[in-house]
Amino acid sequence: MGYLDGFLVTARQIGKTVTTPYPEQKAPKPERLHGRHVLNRYEDGMEKCIGCELCAGVCPARCIYVRGADNPPDDPISPGERYGFIYEINYLRCIHCDLCVEACPTEAITETKLFEFSFLNRNDAIYTKDELVVGDDGRPKQLPWEDWRDGEDLHTSAWMRATAPSGDADFEGRIAWSGELGYGTRPPEPPQQDADRPPPSGEGEGGNATADHGHGGH
Repeated sequence: MGYLDGFLVTARQIGKTVTTPYPEQKAPKPERLHGRHVLNRYEDGMEKCIGCELCAGVCPARCIYVRGADNPPDDPISPGERYGFIYEINYLRCIHCDLCVEACPTEAITETKLFEFSFLNRNDAIYTKDELVVGDDGRPKQLPWEDWRDGEDLHTSAWMRATAPSGDADFEGRIAWSGELGYGTRPPEPPQQDADRPPPSGEGEGGNATADHGHGGH
């Protein structure tokens, strides 16, 4: 009888799909997934990068190389005094930590949901500014070795939208960034549900609530 029970369990699994048929189909990606970077532009077409090099300075993998230059007075590239003259990312070293996105003061660099890279040589892995800056429609430039699918250019600012100033929950749901070419002003992430919030200290499962005598108020 035991053998028959085992065959019955096996029969029940026949016909069920337990894996995603990649590459024909990709598994859904969360909004905050870190993928290939893009350099954004304002809605009027001007570049957001001001060549401040903060992203390169904060990068723990040292994969970003930036050099700024003064804006031409007769044909400025960015609204500031300077712009990103050279911008390179070496994806052989990038760990997609997103610290560059968090450090950028102008929201110039964000990450898409694309993470499939099929480089033919090492030079292809070093993305230049021409490859990183979005096109005239605001969409990322799709290179021959990249496998882009619908929706992978959306939510490129999700990490930035999720990190409120100083982690203050009062900033949840507020729009505090500029519009992007081709997308306008992106909507904020929805506020956390009460069920998703962790219980106050001492009130978790198996614990007892205790009074905090170390703080006089909120």
